[in-house]
Amino acid sequence: MPTDRVQTSEVNQELTQEVILRPAAAEDLDELAELYIATRRDAAPAMPAAVHADAEIRAWFAGLPQGQPAREIWLAEDGGEVLGFAVLTDAWLDSLYVGPQHQATGIGSMLLDLVKAQRPDGFALWVFASNTAARTFYHRHGLVELEHTDGSANEERSPDVRMAWPGTDPVSYLRAQIDEVDDELALLLARRFALTAAVQGYKERGGQQGRDPEREREIADRMAAHAPGLGAEPIARIMHTVISESLDAYESGSSR
Repeated sequence: MPTDRVQTSEVNQELTQEVILRPAAAEDLDELAELYIATRRDAAPAMPAAVHADAEIRAWFAGLPQGQPAREIWLAEDGGEVLGFAVLTDAWLDSLYVGPQHQATGIGSMLLDLVKAQRPDGFALWVFASNTAARTFYHRHGLVELEHTDGSANEERSPDVRMAWPGTDPVSYLRAQIDEVDDELALLLARRFALTAAVQGYKERGGQQGRDPEREREIADRMAAHAPGLGAEPIARIMHTVISESLDAYESGSSR
């Protein structure tokens, strides 16, 4: 729902409020919804417009205590007014929003520091690629960009970036991320090899002799559109190796 991408236009300035950071309570949720709606509206065009109507957003926030028990919500408050909030689930920062009239006052930095204290082993987040102010803010606070996508997996269908704070032991955090990707790659490669073998029997010429350079270029271009940070040429080289190895495996198996 509405807590998928982070917004902030924070800059380094001294705080003007006496701010309290505390966990959100059920009675805060209506105010959080209004802050979210106002902030998303104010952030255009750096952030695409929300895809849900205001009434849907209010209903989603109202259902958080019952429907989203795994979420951890923190807010920044001054004199009873909510200035911003952060939402965490597991090792993810789902949201960090600062109200339009309270940005550039250090509130975002305070909330981000709190998130780091709550997740010392590291956390990740998604931010829209177009939201350059937010990306600059996170870079300044030690986060790194790990993945660029075409946005096909988010509701707004807008290109986005996965960023991460690698915690107090960055090498361990990033190696764990690598291990997770490698495990996924192993399963995907096994499926790719099996599909390559299956299609050979339906082709006029199978194996290495039946390779289609035009088809392979189309594959690389399509994959590059989904992962713009990689580029078509590196993907083409990777897929050349994957296809070569899968066809070698097919020919080796069919010759036995």
